[in-house]
Amino acid sequence: MPRRYVTLDVFTTRPFGGNPLAVVLDATGLDDAAMQQIAREFNLSETVFVLPPRDKTHRARIRIFTVAHEMPFAGHPTVGTAVLLALEDRIETGTMQIEQPIGTVSCTLTTQGAGARKGTAVFTVPRRVALEPADITREACAEALNLDPSDIGFDAHRPVVASAGVPFLFIPLANLTALARARPDEAASLARIGAFGDAVFVYTVDEDGDGDYRARMFSPGLGTLEDPATGAAAAAFPAVLMDAETRVDGHHKVRIDQGFEMGRPSRIDLGFSVKEGRLVDGTTTIGGAAVLVAEGVLHI
Repeated sequence: MPRRYVTLDVFTTRPFGGNPLAVVLDATGLDDAAMQQIAREFNLSETVFVLPPRDKTHRARIRIFTVAHEMPFAGHPTVGTAVLLALEDRIETGTMQIEQPIGTVSCTLTTQGAGARKGTAVFTVPRRVALEPADITREACAEALNLDPSDIGFDAHRPVVASAGVPFLFIPLANLTALARARPDEAASLARIGAFGDAVFVYTVDEDGDGDYRARMFSPGLGTLEDPATGAAAAAFPAVLMDAETRVDGHHKVRIDQGFEMGRPSRIDLGFSVKEGRLVDGTTTIGGAAVLVAEGVLHI
């Protein structure tokens, strides 16, 4: 049967920037194997399959597949799918609930109404961030990334593992030069740095740009060497920041720029609240723009 699909670029306002995403709008009747095959055919970091919601008050249920396996949650598929569904429904401003394996995700949306091909979405991260120190030396991080030990770390920032549903190894780098030089050549190289070596988020202060942090994410073990924008990692980033910094009580906004080194500049808007020196659960938000690029039909 014919099934309509749309491709979008996410965490960007222009085509061919950000992180590309494929969304199959009617996935009813597709089994796990078929979804995995379709995701491999698109060969993008993630492909979304839209299904009817279990709760009729929600807009949709989605499943997210990489080229290798299903994900319980991911940031750019959430933003991109929310914007697409808002455009389909001709919503200019509003909210919707999207069911995912990790739980129901609440999204706030803005588009330009009928005929628009772009919009923005902000979603509340549904899972509490878990943080644990990484038992890894700077020398091991440097070896895995083809850097010098002096390139690893800045201020009180240290390698840690954090997750808001998907675990990442966060490695701080000394400066933008070190970020640009990072070259993990094979999955085996990253495997030397532990169990989370196949999802490594490297970051540094954005000294030259207008963002707060510049980042890259390497994931050869997940089927793609480098990701242009990683919302699931950004969702865990507040815990990483709180591990290394003292933040005053109140709401904080942080901009993460990613994908510049691979020619797909992306902007992720992160928000979180702090009370009595602690991250407040349920206040972390991820936001960004998405633009429609192409539409087509799958005959499956």
